[in-house]
Amino acid sequence: MTKFTASLRTLLAGATIAAAPVAASAQEFINVLTGGTSGVYYPIGAALSTLYGEKIEGVQAQVQSTKASVENLNLLQQGRGELALALGDSVLFAWEGNEEAGFPAPLTKLRGIAAAYPNFIQIAASAESGITTLAELADKSLSVGAPKSGTELNTRAILGAAGMSYDNLGKVEYLPFAESVELQKNRQLDATLQSAGIGVASIKDLATSMPTTIVAIPADVAEALGAPYVAGVIPAGTYEGQTEDVPTVAVMNFFVTHEDVPEETAYQMTKLMFENLPTLVAAHAAARSISLDNALNGMPVPLHPGAERYYREAGLMQ
Repeated sequence: MTKFTASLRTLLAGATIAAAPVAASAQEFINVLTGGTSGVYYPIGAALSTLYGEKIEGVQAQVQSTKASVENLNLLQQGRGELALALGDSVLFAWEGNEEAGFPAPLTKLRGIAAAYPNFIQIAASAESGITTLAELADKSLSVGAPKSGTELNTRAILGAAGMSYDNLGKVEYLPFAESVELQKNRQLDATLQSAGIGVASIKDLATSMPTTIVAIPADVAEALGAPYVAGVIPAGTYEGQTEDVPTVAVMNFFVTHEDVPEETAYQMTKLMFENLPTLVAAHAAARSISLDNALNGMPVPLHPGAERYYREAGLMQ
């Protein structure tokens, strides 16, 4: 054996030994499923991913951009994610197995972690389109969200409660938030409906780029929809040029996992979330609505035992 060969073997052996602890420490993986990068799910999910990676020993965490609620829930059922954000109506449809909503069979592996924050249905129309009311969407072009996304399910529900359908629209575009806004800025689209936390980045971008109208959704639409929808308000000043409060409807988001996630992992995910709420608020202001007091409100699926353990410790459950 030459001195070079012996040295190379020694070097490789040393590298293997040095790498071993790193490989051994990556015992578990947490994939946080979110939505488009211009929405609210993504920054909150990214903050949680960073938190889990830093605070849970032996865990490697990452955030994944998706088409949001419906895709997230299907991915959880397949074991391709450990935590997801999803709209409450989508979670309920998934648990029941609503085929029209994108769930051919009940997603029985889903388990709850916590209630998150409300999504507000926000319709942004270009001022030049002349759209100022829900009824004036008739014969206009509207982006309704990605196909069978939580936003698109919301769009169908909102139009239906207002006595309308896609047939009443001039054109329907099935696009995520950022792509919808780009079409509007290029004057190829009249309006976009986005289901997100207040102050969503895509509509902020639109409103600072061109005159924009935030279209009201009347309280009687919220009443017609019923649970899990409630009446809400987009406060004046949320977007450039929005000088008055705008009535709308809202629906709660939830943090969801699946039954195969270990109890200790789900416990740590829940505990760290509530012990680090300022970190989530720093990621997006919508996280201000996340609170321990409301964590169990309206949960559409059974709690994960790990989350339940945390809530018992926190005194929320007996």
